[in-house]
Amino acid sequence: MRTVQTMTSSMPGAAPANDNQRAALMAGRSSLPDGAVARIYKPSRSATTSGKARAKGWRMRFEARSAPFIEPLMGWTGSDDPLTQVELSFPSAASAIRYAQRQGLAYFVRSATEASPRQEHETLAARSFFHATLEKLGLQKLETSYQSAVDSAASRSDPPSPEDWASPMDVVRDRSLSLEAKRSILINWAYAEYLADQATNEGMPENGRPSRLDEVEQALLGLEREVAAGAAGQTDAGVRKAA
Repeated sequence: MRTVQTMTSSMPGAAPANDNQRAALMAGRSSLPDGAVARIYKPSRSATTSGKARAKGWRMRFEARSAPFIEPLMGWTGSDDPLTQVELSFPSAASAIRYAQRQGLAYFVRSATEASPRQEHETLAARSFFHATLEKLGLQKLETSYQSAVDSAASRSDPPSPEDWASPMDVVRDRSLSLEAKRSILINWAYAEYLADQATNEGMPENGRPSRLDEVEQALLGLEREVAAGAAGQTDAGVRKAA
């Protein structure tokens, strides 16, 4: 994929290659919040229409500067960052880049077409659930590792559903799976159970089966206990060898 200015990652907190914001701040002309990172892209045509109006020009949106969250009462996905609601339009990539440079914005450019709003919403909802679940289980320090495991699932050819295992703990015990694969399968399994629970609560029962969300959460905890125990064992072995 050809880019103009690139980042090593599109996740919030990653440092882009350019450093326009620092220079602009020194000049006293940045009008945007600290840490704002602009994403410049060419939007794709809507799948529901043959028109190309929405695909003309380039867009600028901002990477989230804080983790999304799930609103506890209604289950909606929320954000404390107002910049995620901002979208700017430009006739060309060059004009968008010039704007970013004038504003002192760190930015990156994607020449590939952007995901649809529905896809973006689904991705945001999933990441919100991952964040909330790991925080609930006391595994929030592993959030980056879990997101990396999910993002790389396609390259590992992970099974698309948990139907290959009778229970979540079978995933933990499966020696053919890497740690990243286990994390990705389990956190996605938890999300699938959460969505089934939501559908049931809204009067759309999912085959009338009981929820297995608690079971999946226990498997996540069991997996990380095994990882911690293995790391501790390696440390003890190293200490004994050194002695």
